[in-house]
Amino acid sequence: MVRTGTGSVRGRREDGLTVFRGIPFAEPPVGEARFAAPRPARAWDGIREAYAFGPPPPQDAGVAGTTGHVDVPVGDDWLTVNVWTPAPDPAVHRPVMVWIYGGAYKLGHAGSPGYDARRIAEDGDLVVVTFNYRLGMEGFARIEGAPANRGLLDQVAALEWVRENIAAFGGDPDQVTVFGESAGAGSVASLLAMPSATGLFRRAIAQSVPGTFFSDELARDIATALAAELGLRPTVADLAAVDPDRLVKAGQSLAPKMPGYVDRWGQAAPTVTPYSPVVDGDVLPVMPWQALASGASRDVDLIVGHNRDENRLFTAMAGKLGRITEERASAALGLYAPGGEAAYRAAYPGASANDLYERVQTDWLFAMPSLHLAEAHLAGGGRSHVYELTWPAPGDGGALGACHALDVPLLFGTFQADLGLLLFEGAEPSPEARALSSRFRSSWTSFARTGDPGWPAYDTERRLVRVLDAEPAVAPYPGEASRRLWEDYEFAPLPLVRTEA
Repeated sequence: MVRTGTGSVRGRREDGLTVFRGIPFAEPPVGEARFAAPRPARAWDGIREAYAFGPPPPQDAGVAGTTGHVDVPVGDDWLTVNVWTPAPDPAVHRPVMVWIYGGAYKLGHAGSPGYDARRIAEDGDLVVVTFNYRLGMEGFARIEGAPANRGLLDQVAALEWVRENIAAFGGDPDQVTVFGESAGAGSVASLLAMPSATGLFRRAIAQSVPGTFFSDELARDIATALAAELGLRPTVADLAAVDPDRLVKAGQSLAPKMPGYVDRWGQAAPTVTPYSPVVDGDVLPVMPWQALASGASRDVDLIVGHNRDENRLFTAMAGKLGRITEERASAALGLYAPGGEAAYRAAYPGASANDLYERVQTDWLFAMPSLHLAEAHLAGGGRSHVYELTWPAPGDGGALGACHALDVPLLFGTFQADLGLLLFEGAEPSPEARALSSRFRSSWTSFARTGDPGWPAYDTERRLVRVLDAEPAVAPYPGEASRRLWEDYEFAPLPLVRTEA
């Protein structure tokens, strides 16, 4: 039993750890609190059993199993935290790692089996926290009368809960590391730039940072289209009484139409994801790259990296693997390549249409945003460690390569859950996979404990990175051809391209 600031909770011993699930860190964001900044959780009397994960926030459907809706409670108490600790002893001050899930800012749930944090807590002898935050229209749509980036404000509230309560669970509130993948990494990048998150963590790990951040104008325009799917306006007055499932369906309805908005929404349109953090000038004042280069969070140590073949997962899920035509490749190069199609073809002579299509989208969406975040942090006086995962997923006969999200089952060791089932095809992981998984956890937990993941910090002379493969190595950044193409590119908020209807 542990006493928190709002009441006592009882966890359970599981495999040598004590686990607490479903502890509220904020009031349910419904009723008068809907679309508002998170409000402090109310105190309770007696002892609250913290045995079950809290209900998932309303969300889109993704890859089968990734939302973790199986065997979880239903309700509106979406904003809860979960804690894995070797021992809930206030006299012990273990490092703390706080996980932020990904899912395109529209799906995800801390209770998903793929995010079972026991191996990380066990291997690293530290405390691990996971939590839910609002997604989709609830958390990220630009709604008039509501603060922007409510999902990010939820994350700040969860980190404040950690600061105020984690010592009672045996954690050190002065030694907190945030880590996240995909939209979770975009959230980590945002937190590094947010004044409200200053001082809430000491270290950060960003796995596959997406470069998609919306300008306020673009976000408002997309929100107008989302609300229009319901015949409404994007205002609190219009949306506050709408069932959350209807808002989810509005996003599902708009997403497949987004490519048709390319003349209006530009590069955001083909992503078929109508949600991203908004550079609103308040909650998120500027782009993370700009903030870090100016010295924001220079005292926060950073690991940032990406997978070699990020876009391969999306190509495979769309059934287009190996079927990309020259016309489709040219369209992607024209839309994303900073130096135009000719520059990419010159940098990758002899590359197939499929390879060029995937390379430019991997670079635009994840690889170059990740590398540039490390370089911006370095320019602002911070320290960055960079990695690239090149080990291929065994799923689909190895055709998926080192695709997006492969790092998640490797890090958590959850090969038989969620995306692990897809990427490892349900097979028993090989000794090679288990060894790489162990190295992931060892490096991440060492960084959380000491600030040193086991390889040199990145600099702009040697550009040394950790290459994670069957035989991990330290080598110059492998994607040098792409790095040069993007060297002078500035990641800016995605704009509203055309304003007329």
